[in-house]
Amino acid sequence: MRNAALVLGIIGGLFAMLVGFFSFGYTEVAARHAEVEEIFGPVANRDLIRAVSFAAPILAIAGGAMAKVQALWGGALLLLASAGIYAAFGFTVFTMFPLGFCLLGGVLALAAGRPDEPKSHF
Repeated sequence: MRNAALVLGIIGGLFAMLVGFFSFGYTEVAARHAEVEEIFGPVANRDLIRAVSFAAPILAIAGGAMAKVQALWGGALLLLASAGIYAAFGFTVFTMFPLGFCLLGGVLALAAGRPDEPKSHF
């Protein structure tokens, strides 16, 4: 479970980074050019979007990297990243995979009671 949390956290963090790049960029363009907000709509909470665009990918990648050795801390960081993504961006077509990966990785990391042990199944 720890290996799955590691992979899901890192992939979720990379997807969250893509969402963060575009969201931070949109808030920057909308702040500089008022006509962009007139066409595409205003930004509801610019500071929250900018903070989560920066922090959530870092938390997700760090949580995924920590999940193998410190599953409790890694899982907590992954759940915190998914909560931030949901609070800032909501559940949309662009955030469903980062949310799902970070949330599932966090749950798997917290559910991992002890390190994975290689053993024969036969």
